[in-house]
Amino acid sequence: MAIAEIANSRILIVGGSSGMGLALAKRSLAAGAEVIIAGRNEEKLQRACAELQSRALSAAAVDITHEGQVADLFGRIGRLDHIVSTAADIEGAYELLPSLDLSAAQKVVESKFYGPLLLAKYGAPVLSPTGSISFTSGIAAYRPSARGSVVAAVNAGLEGLVRALAVELAPIRVNAVSPGWVDTPIWTFVAGDKKDETLSAMAKRLPVGRVGQPEDIADAISFLMGNAFTTGTILHVEGGHRLV
Repeated sequence: MAIAEIANSRILIVGGSSGMGLALAKRSLAAGAEVIIAGRNEEKLQRACAELQSRALSAAAVDITHEGQVADLFGRIGRLDHIVSTAADIEGAYELLPSLDLSAAQKVVESKFYGPLLLAKYGAPVLSPTGSISFTSGIAAYRPSARGSVVAAVNAGLEGLVRALAVELAPIRVNAVSPGWVDTPIWTFVAGDKKDETLSAMAKRLPVGRVGQPEDIADAISFLMGNAFTTGTILHVEGGHRLV
């Protein structure tokens, strides 16, 4: 996104207190945008604000799986140019079927499908007609693991939602980034104490020779916010993972 295009924009980033969302907040602030980071954990939001230290930054506590909280959020923050969600609750979801707790599966659906649906429902009315909504799906929809059936299915469902919303909400643009393996705190829930070993093994497989960093995904989301001719698109940023 060109500096001139983002300098005066207002961006809501759900999941902006860590990982990919935090990297996007940092990038957007540096370009001159006003940024609102949102999430469930007030303490994490305040830590992120302390790290970013910008007068153009504010934080809002919200659980996007609760419709009333989402409606209230948009009632409070006013007009926006872009909405982004990198939020996902996958704790307990990476299990083989005999060990899978349905409540863990439901949390994935609520955070990665119903949450984005609610953000679009209540966010679209406050968006600029030239604005955008960007979500994050993931490589699991294309290269699922034996323990990843729930995440694979939800990512695929979210991508279908993106295409439908791009038609319904036009001219507002709706897109998703599909990250590959990215070194973020979410890997604690996927690999536990084998995180470094698991990521290192994948890095050796990928054509680019490394796993992703949050900044790689922030760069891709910035493109989707700024490119006025891109909608209903899934942007794959996965180091060639679909090829191997």
